[in-house]
Amino acid sequence: MPVRCVIRAGEYHDSVTLMQVAREVTQLAGVVDAAVVMATEANKAILSQAGLWLPELETSTADDLVIVVQADSEATAQEALELAAARLRQPRGDTRTDQAPRPRSIHTAVRADPRSNLAIISVAGQYAAAEAWDALHRGLHVFLFSDNVSIDDEVALKEYAAERGLLMMGPGCGTAIINGVALGFANAVPRGPVGLVSAAGTGLQEVSSLLARQGVGVSQAIGTGGRDLHEAVGGRMMLAGLRALQDDHETQVVVLISKPPSAAVAERVLTEVAQGDKPTVICFLGSEGTPDTSPNAIPARTLQEAALAAAAAAQGHKDASVGELIERESVDLKAQAAAHKARLQPSQRYLRGLFNGGTLAAEALVVWADMGLGVWSNVALQERWKLRDTTHCAGHCALDLGEEEFTIGRPHPMIDNDLRMRRLMQEAQDPEAAVIMLDVVLGYGAHPDPAGELGPAIRQAGANAAAAGREILFVASVTGTREDPQGLERQARALRSAGVMVCDSNAAAAGLAGFLVRQSRGET
Repeated sequence: MPVRCVIRAGEYHDSVTLMQVAREVTQLAGVVDAAVVMATEANKAILSQAGLWLPELETSTADDLVIVVQADSEATAQEALELAAARLRQPRGDTRTDQAPRPRSIHTAVRADPRSNLAIISVAGQYAAAEAWDALHRGLHVFLFSDNVSIDDEVALKEYAAERGLLMMGPGCGTAIINGVALGFANAVPRGPVGLVSAAGTGLQEVSSLLARQGVGVSQAIGTGGRDLHEAVGGRMMLAGLRALQDDHETQVVVLISKPPSAAVAERVLTEVAQGDKPTVICFLGSEGTPDTSPNAIPARTLQEAALAAAAAAQGHKDASVGELIERESVDLKAQAAAHKARLQPSQRYLRGLFNGGTLAAEALVVWADMGLGVWSNVALQERWKLRDTTHCAGHCALDLGEEEFTIGRPHPMIDNDLRMRRLMQEAQDPEAAVIMLDVVLGYGAHPDPAGELGPAIRQAGANAAAAGREILFVASVTGTREDPQGLERQARALRSAGVMVCDSNAAAAGLAGFLVRQSRGET
């Protein structure tokens, strides 16, 4: 079947527009596959693996837009290319039905409604810092969704904000819940006594969702951006958020979440915890230090443990009950894995994790490290396990598909499942792969039906494996609540109907995946 492409040098469209055009082209009769992406190295590698590669793509650069089509005939391929070009030429203006003028700057938005006190900024990275400065100078808190902001700009913005009692959430802040209002990829959770400060977006989502399932609500959930606890940034926004929650009369328990922080920054945070009087759960994923320097500090190894500990503290239960719950779950997961041992062949030895959420990937890596499994990853917590070539997995492997290397020139996988479905098919073809683990993240702004879209790909991958005389086991968790737009139960049912083993938390899913591959290797 012919593959044809068009390269449009220096042409830029936002990633959501590219996704929408690609989907429309793919649905055209006679089109087998299509891609409309910026020609980053990662995207070019994906095109090659998908059978959409042509020699002329070799010289394209990250500043070039490429449209690639595989079709059943030359005529259909040309028609598809022309359709994509026509759709990209269409203006993408304001689609609202009301006639009120839409503000085109922070200045005009504030002038239109002087009561505004927070700005949400999502623009290309080269413009993000300037917009954040504009908002801060006007006395607004900032939720900066954009990434690709320099660390020098981040430090200056956060220093200015902290001095003026403003929140500077980001850059790269994916989630927050302020006064009950969900920002970014947040979930529908009730108000309650637990306040969170998180340098990890999906970590905040997982903990707040697990709390909601235990009947415990959130007072405030403050995102900081993923670099906040780096040495250069100094934890400025985590410290500001922690102090705000310590002073907040509605917050009874505090949860702090991050990937491994700088040791010096962690010490500053722990010192601040000790100066407060509220129980504070500290989940620094993969950090070797144990926060036992303060009677207020409650260490948590995983996001699941953090949610259980925070709920126990809010409900007045003893901390010991958390360990008992996790141990009981571990016994159940091991028994479940043993029951599925016969489904795998001796050659199937490895697990593959395909994650939307970087924090969920990090939590899984912690779980697997505790189980004695060495897992290669593009977000490895230890340098020796860093995966250098993300186009190919060997051995145990976990990919965070939301990392910048995958999202430049394409939507985040919480919005668009295309990349993950392609990788799912690729990993399922490996005769040594035993288990594929997925995280499914719900919430405002996320894909409206992620399990419904993933289900057919999972079935097809399973069928391909069966045709080769083996079986692939799929394990997943769903981060979200029953009140989320996608519906927790509906998503779990859709996954189970596709043959997926669905667990109640990401940590439990990682545990089950780990036990399954250990069983396949004759380990207990």
